[in-house]
Amino acid sequence: MALTDYLVTDDLTIILGLVSAGLFLLHNLYKPQSLVHPILLGRQSDVARVRNAGESALYRNYGTGMLGRFPARPNKEQQVLLDLVRPDQDAPRTLWSTKITNPQLRQRVANLGAGLLKVAGLEPEESNVLLLLNDGIEFLITDLALASHSIPSFTLATLQVLSPVLESHPPSAIVVQADFLPQLLELIHDSNEGTHHTVIVVGEVDVKKYTRGFGAFKLLKWDDVERQGAKEAVEPRTPGPLDVFTVSFFPGPSGEVSAVSLTHENLTAGVASARALLPLSGAISPLDTLVSGHSLSTAFGRAVAYTAIFEGTNFATLKSSKLIGNEAAPNLADLKTADTYPIPSPTIVFGKPTHLTSLSSAILDEAKRSSFLYMFAWRHKFSSVLDGFITKQSLWDRLVFDSARAAVMGKGAGTVRAVIASGGPLEASAITPARIALSIPVVNSYIHPAVTGPIFASHPLDLQTFPSIPPVQTASAAENYSFTYDGAVGPPTVNIEAKLLGVNDPAVEGGSDPVGSLQVRGPSVGKLLYVDESEAEEERGWVDTGDRARVLTNGTFKIAPREAIATKQ
Repeated sequence: MALTDYLVTDDLTIILGLVSAGLFLLHNLYKPQSLVHPILLGRQSDVARVRNAGESALYRNYGTGMLGRFPARPNKEQQVLLDLVRPDQDAPRTLWSTKITNPQLRQRVANLGAGLLKVAGLEPEESNVLLLLNDGIEFLITDLALASHSIPSFTLATLQVLSPVLESHPPSAIVVQADFLPQLLELIHDSNEGTHHTVIVVGEVDVKKYTRGFGAFKLLKWDDVERQGAKEAVEPRTPGPLDVFTVSFFPGPSGEVSAVSLTHENLTAGVASARALLPLSGAISPLDTLVSGHSLSTAFGRAVAYTAIFEGTNFATLKSSKLIGNEAAPNLADLKTADTYPIPSPTIVFGKPTHLTSLSSAILDEAKRSSFLYMFAWRHKFSSVLDGFITKQSLWDRLVFDSARAAVMGKGAGTVRAVIASGGPLEASAITPARIALSIPVVNSYIHPAVTGPIFASHPLDLQTFPSIPPVQTASAAENYSFTYDGAVGPPTVNIEAKLLGVNDPAVEGGSDPVGSLQVRGPSVGKLLYVDESEAEEERGWVDTGDRARVLTNGTFKIAPREAIATKQ
């Protein structure tokens, strides 16, 4: 019998066959493609060809390369801090609660600078000023005014280091928040340093009351200093990019006071690094509104703020970033404190890992509670993430997740387009749920008090998920916990090079992942104080972060923070 005798077809069979073929083609044609080619994600660090014994090779961002120059400023015109306030940008934007243009901001900086010299009696290159301020436009104007007149400022990451700083580094003047003035005067009185201080108060204060109660010292109002300075202009000095403009104090690994001096170039390099966190297709623009959970009293928080200044965006900080009166936890309620400012809805959030996890958990809980389609939506969104693709425009977003985001985030559900998490470990198991809940680029980054910009940052469109990696035999249990359960923080950023000390040479030669103490250097890395000069010269600019790191096969890093190691031991 012929073959055709066995193939009996009718119209229904033909129709079903055509439908099946059509569905197959549609599935393949409309299957989302990965947003980033896998080859680019397979080698994210450029690795030096040689290494010293006991050390890993040098690692740089693959986009910079071993022979590339580190970007030390966002543009060639930005040499010092005040250059970040570009006079050619005259569009108004809102900084915290103040609507202001760049020319107006520069004028207020000039007025306050003149007042600090004439009224407060500060001397360029001789005086130094301690800033005890919460984030706000007063902090920004004071910082720029001091830097433009070559008067170094002191900042504190936490009030825990205030007493040691006052004892070992008594400043020429202190700019303080009004509600912290009584506590400050008590400290000054107890240390018998009252005659050496000029105190400038931001906010309403009864000058006669405090000068009568606490003895002889100079007490001025910040507004009066700015007003008096506006009457007679003073030509600002021209600092150099390598001049120190601030010293940042922070708790060390053993509870001691550590400090880092930062130059103008350190800060402009931090701005260049922060701008590179997002792809060029979604770069920061004047249409954005940046919200930060990092205090301006820290190196990274300052870099984020000056990134907003340089780009001409609206900017505000969260309640948890306060130096004084900080009782807010970095969670969902803290994120909503941005709504108290008269700024447009945020578009880019520089938050803590707990901000991200609390936000994504709330969205997923709301979606699960409000829609019976949640499990179907989760399955399809998860499948897209595994394929390297994510979007807010899918059918499942419209049916399930859009309403959940709106219920949790309000107006931010339609405006937030990127979240950068830094300032602590982010568990790997929380990253994919966050991407599904928000459906926007999520960047996991690693920062350090001595570095203005991020040290490592994951690619915003790297949606890869990996199985648990095997433990390192020579590492402690606490380190292996971080290496196993915490998410990768990506490769070095565009102006950082990193290496590990104390690696196991035989293991590395055998193909194992390098594990060791993390050291970094680059234009965004400040100079640690209290370090022996000969030792610093021998290190050639390398700064020990105090954390342990593991380099994965694709050139991304995992960090075991010293705090986490100490907690788990």
